[in-house]
Amino acid sequence: MNASSLLKHIRVWVVLFMLALIASGVTAFPVYSELKFIISSDMFSNHPLLSTWLNKVWTGIKTTQQKFPFLFYGYDWLAFAHLAIALLFIGVYKNPVRNKWIVYWAMITCVGIFFLAFIAGSIRGIPLFHILIDCSFGAVGLIPLFIVKRKILLLENIYQQTNKTV
Repeated sequence: MNASSLLKHIRVWVVLFMLALIASGVTAFPVYSELKFIISSDMFSNHPLLSTWLNKVWTGIKTTQQKFPFLFYGYDWLAFAHLAIALLFIGVYKNPVRNKWIVYWAMITCVGIFFLAFIAGSIRGIPLFHILIDCSFGAVGLIPLFIVKRKILLLENIYQQTNKTV
């Protein structure tokens, strides 16, 4: 594979990763209306464990919306953080070799999700199945990051062999 082809593949994976971060982030803004839609649609009524959990979460969200709506400001910051992290990957898109540290950082944070999910999830009384769903974001995130890392290292090797400036 030549440098131009590697760069193109890296950029495609980076854009897909950025879009996933953006999608994950923007869904935090309308958490109340999203959960209200899920509960009213009865789409999980055939799954007792999930249905029970969703109803418990809905009760908490609804009560928070009615009595303490300012707490949703935390969701706004969560969404903003996802968007800000997505912007960070513009550096990888523009110059993957110089900015490979961003990919390494992202891989570390994906692994960190497991620790946060199991530690904080257990402290907060989150059911195991939901903790595992949260962990899946880290596991799935690692896939494109490993692909990008591998391709960046190949690109870096090509640049070094051709004495091209990185």
